[in-house]
Amino acid sequence: MDTTQKINWILRLGVAGEFLGHGLLAINGKKDWIGWISSLAHVSPENAATLLLLIGVSDVIVAGIILVRPVRPVLLWAAFWGFWTALVRPIVGVGWLDFIERFTNFAAPLALFYVTKLPGYRR
Repeated sequence: MDTTQKINWILRLGVAGEFLGHGLLAINGKKDWIGWISSLAHVSPENAATLLLLIGVSDVIVAGIILVRPVRPVLLWAAFWGFWTALVRPIVGVGWLDFIERFTNFAAPLALFYVTKLPGYRR
């Protein structure tokens, strides 16, 4: 296994782990996140919980896709979603340091996106 493939697998495991972990927390109905969705989307807590469940399922699916075969549009989605979910923290009043702490949530999928463009990259 060459260096590109090693980097590829490290990033795949990291991104998949992040999305799997967040997805499972969402499926389990993390209380803070329900409140944030309710506030941002102006929906009832019950509807926010349903949205969070759907988000959680989609995060788990993204984790599986990235682990099995990192499809480039899914990696771009993961980078966008990682940026958005990090940005939510200061929007809901948690603070900018929580946003900065989560830079890897969008940087790692973006790095993996570019790794898949390197010469010699094999699927």
